Amino acid sequence: MAELILTPNIDTPDDFYADLLAAHEGLTKEESDALNARLILVLANHIGDREALTQAITAARAKG
Repeated sequence: MAELILTPNIDTPDDFYADLLAAHEGLTKEESDALNARLILVLANHIGDREALTQAITAARAKG
């Protein structure tokens, strides 16, 4: 298993952020929350490595 990358690693991060914001436009809070949940599950499925996903959960929880 590869080490979880926690440093900036997204090509054109501003473009990604703009796409993410655009995806939420016009949604209610509940719809936005559901979109975020679906996005997390799609990306988790893409990663597929359970150990990496556990590290990601731990890292995200530590930031909050």
